[in-house]
Amino acid sequence: MGPILTTSPSNIEATMTASTPETSAAIQISDETRTELEAAAFRRLVEHLRGRSDVQNIDMMTLAGFCRNCLANWYQEAANGQGIRLTKDEAREIVYGMPYTDWQAKNQTEASPDKFAAYEAAKPKGH
Repeated sequence: MGPILTTSPSNIEATMTASTPETSAAIQISDETRTELEAAAFRRLVEHLRGRSDVQNIDMMTLAGFCRNCLANWYQEAANGQGIRLTKDEAREIVYGMPYTDWQAKNQTEASPDKFAAYEAAKPKGH
């Protein structure tokens, strides 16, 4: 569940609800802390993906509905929304840790017809 904003006389807090079959808990964190946690999780995801260059974008798209390019696009959209001009290539370099064309030459393999078919069958709308 996403954050539920509640107001109190002194500040605004985000309530993050985490539930498991065994327990349910509500954690009170400030918007600033939530943003810091989300940024840390994003950095960890990017670091993880940089270390897993063996995982191809087409496989990520088929299984998860997003890939490194999606992350770069979302990063670019967020930057542009804040008035920061960021090109697609600049955003991709942030995610890939190198220019996209270099990553492709070093890591991208040719996708088989079966992989393309699986991607087309699972492709999210708008891709």
